[in-house]
Amino acid sequence: AERTVGSSNQISVVLESDSLLEEVVVTGYAVTTKQKSSIASTSLSAKTIEDRPNASLVQTLSGQVPGLDISTNSGQPGSNSLVQLRGVNSINGNTEPLFLMDGVPINEDNFRSLNPNEVASITILKDAGATAIYGNRGANGVVIIKTKRGEKGANLKVNYTGLLSFSSLQDHRYNLMNSQQYLTLERMQGVGRGGGVGHALFPDTQTGTPLTDTEIAQAKTTDWMDYFFRTGMTQNHTIGLTSGSQNSSQYTSLGYFDQEGILKGSNLKRFNLRNNISGNSSNEKFNYSTSVSLNYSKNDEPTSIGTSGVNQNPLFGANSALPYFVPEDYPGGRVLAQSFVLAYAPYYIIDKLATSVALEEELKIIASANGSYKLTDDITASINAGIDYESVTYLDSQHPISRNQLRFNPNVDGFQSQSSDRRLTFNSTSSLRWDKTFGKHTFGVAAYLEYFKAHLRNFGFTQNGLNPKTFSPGDGSGFIPDSPDDDDKVDTVFANKLDAGLLSYFGSFDYDFDTKYGLSATVRRDASYRFATTNRWGTFWSVSGRWNISNEDFMQGSAFNNLKLRASYGTTGNQRITGNTYFSGADLPFSFYGTGVGYAGQEQIFLSQIGNSTLKWETVAQFNVGVDFGVFNNRLRGSLDYYAKKTTDLFQDLPVSAINATTQISSNTGSLTNKGFDVQLEYDIVKKEDLRVSVNTVANYNENKLSDIPSETGEIIGIGRNGGKIGEYFAVRYAGVNPANGNLLFLDKDGNLTENPDADNDRVWTGKNITPDAQGSFGLNVDYKGFFLQTQFNYVIGVDRFDFDYAGYIDRDDIGDFNLSSDILRAWTPDNRITDIPSLDATNLDVSSDRFLVPADYLRLRFVTLGYSFPNKYLENTGFSKVRLFANAENMLTFTKFRGFDASSRAGSRSYPTPKTISFGIELGL
Repeated sequence: AERTVGSSNQISVVLESDSLLEEVVVTGYAVTTKQKSSIASTSLSAKTIEDRPNASLVQTLSGQVPGLDISTNSGQPGSNSLVQLRGVNSINGNTEPLFLMDGVPINEDNFRSLNPNEVASITILKDAGATAIYGNRGANGVVIIKTKRGEKGANLKVNYTGLLSFSSLQDHRYNLMNSQQYLTLERMQGVGRGGGVGHALFPDTQTGTPLTDTEIAQAKTTDWMDYFFRTGMTQNHTIGLTSGSQNSSQYTSLGYFDQEGILKGSNLKRFNLRNNISGNSSNEKFNYSTSVSLNYSKNDEPTSIGTSGVNQNPLFGANSALPYFVPEDYPGGRVLAQSFVLAYAPYYIIDKLATSVALEEELKIIASANGSYKLTDDITASINAGIDYESVTYLDSQHPISRNQLRFNPNVDGFQSQSSDRRLTFNSTSSLRWDKTFGKHTFGVAAYLEYFKAHLRNFGFTQNGLNPKTFSPGDGSGFIPDSPDDDDKVDTVFANKLDAGLLSYFGSFDYDFDTKYGLSATVRRDASYRFATTNRWGTFWSVSGRWNISNEDFMQGSAFNNLKLRASYGTTGNQRITGNTYFSGADLPFSFYGTGVGYAGQEQIFLSQIGNSTLKWETVAQFNVGVDFGVFNNRLRGSLDYYAKKTTDLFQDLPVSAINATTQISSNTGSLTNKGFDVQLEYDIVKKEDLRVSVNTVANYNENKLSDIPSETGEIIGIGRNGGKIGEYFAVRYAGVNPANGNLLFLDKDGNLTENPDADNDRVWTGKNITPDAQGSFGLNVDYKGFFLQTQFNYVIGVDRFDFDYAGYIDRDDIGDFNLSSDILRAWTPDNRITDIPSLDATNLDVSSDRFLVPADYLRLRFVTLGYSFPNKYLENTGFSKVRLFANAENMLTFTKFRGFDASSRAGSRSYPTPKTISFGIELGL
């Protein structure tokens, strides 16, 4: 449109959406428009990813994609998240999607070194119509990450984003005791300081006389969580530079990230450098692009978190330390080494944090190059190649004067373990594509050849014997040489070498008629190194179609701006049938023998593994039908999908005769189904020039069922039962406290009350597991004259988990050793018969049941941001093209029945909770 400039020096122009500017859908191997796409996918822009305080890119996706389940089980900065799309597709194999960054497959378990502010968009491919072309790597979906690029013909632009964040521990509702409550309980039980028994570390507390009320009232209370946790500060800085000439463009970014974990001793620091170049020849026949990302991170990570090590796991000190102990009484490692007393857990941890180092340093390089040449107007040849390289150095050292060293290995004088892992994956794809339009008919045919290779090399050593006068963690100046006369100071070394590879060829076909009807098909042949030569190749395929109903003549003038029906069916594979790496389970098809001691103590050769030459990958067949729509001038827009997936040839151990001294063999047996719905909706409540208010929601419901379990009973404890959920809990049912005597009550298998259930016969399948039945989010977006507000509430329904932390907090056996919940004070007594806490003298407290299996459903204010973007008229003559101020908050408010620190975590007892975070940021454009 044109406007005539008259006497007025100000013209207001409002841009309206243009149907020609169609949304692009990236499928990894090809690009199409939203109208012509027949697949189920969700795309996110940089707007919803950048400027978040999360160290990991993956964590920012939480709640933004229907069907994408993301659980982060540790608050360690940069920790790994488990990502699962549309349910769990495997029992023993990999269950996470394939991640691609600029066409390069990358490690889905390691994002700590990558900068989320470099990302331009993320597309999640869900159905077989999109993922079958990835063959034996597409069973769990595909996540395509595109990084930012420059614009051709643009002058140099500089953009800076800075973020300052403060993280703290989320709240819990365990009602932990203060010193007065605890000492009173000890006095009642005749143990600990309150009972006059005291502790050897503090002889003055071993009086033999219980404390008086006055003495108890005067006792100090230490908040050990406050001692071991802290408010962690994070600073995040990114500078981006873009420029372009007539035929080329570049994007360069520099990033610095420094995060203090909320647990003392945990930190992450990283540096990022990225350079992306794109260009074409003057005749536009040749196009090319490169991406190079150099990343370094340094990660301090306390060890043994989540374990039962009283002297190792820092969470023992934070969660369970006796409240009347004070940090100032820490006596040093030499004194602590004289005994092992559970109650001294906080002092053991103080000593460990002061005398040990656990450090990971990583160099990560992701690089790719892409080139295409138009042989004719209709035929294009392309090649894309890239690498994902990780070099990680691990350091674990323990000082000679540490308590753990003096107690358990006093003759070794400390140790230092150091190792280096180098992991390189290379992927190349060559293709030839033909695209042709005949009137209203458009055809596209492509052929591809793909090669993937992965290499892992690692080596390391453990040095036993350190000189405290010269030792410094990470170098060898304090190493004490091996002595032939001292067996305690013998050093050890190790090394490993692993390789993996895939070879694939595949093709795709696309047809469109007048942007009304479309049909697509793919077929792929894959060969994996993991299987025997007789069963190495597999075939995967898909078909998908669409009907753009809104483009029909009879829809003209209707309320629908867009209405599309699409459907797909196809198969994908999972060749990572065991473990979580490319390299696991490489030799399962083969039989092996090992050396051992046989008859009369003689050396013998024994069968150590029975190979299965018929072993192959797991196969997922998926049907999907969906609707995309936009109505009322696109004020209401979204998509609805139904899917049904079935995994067959599940990798499991099949029982065999023990005649060969082994009772099982690796096999493909059993199946698993996932059925459900995906919903994504957005509605503009107000849509004016200076005010826009919209609401949005994403949702997923998933039903998971096992079948063909390889056992005579059709069930395997720890896996599930035929017709049941994967990972379904199998337990004795808890029924409360017997008001007559204070013992626990349970249900036998027939539902009858009992105090003494049979652990073998009274356990039943509970219908509960740790994966959600439904999940999603909803939020509000407001823009008003430069001010903006965005909220995101996440919810999860149908998750049940054991609260082992609470089990410990009301354990009578821990009285005198660990802090407890004040709930234990309402334990059954003859005068308090109606209660949920059994008698401290109950005779059946050791019965294993589902007593502590609790719902972990939650509703959480996952993210909120409030800010202001200065209008251009305020920036004239300032040198700035953009100035934006904002404040973020994450995990600030959670509604849940779960009493622990983090309802979203699925970790076990005494784990590192994820934090709540407040951030303040600024974005400047030059």
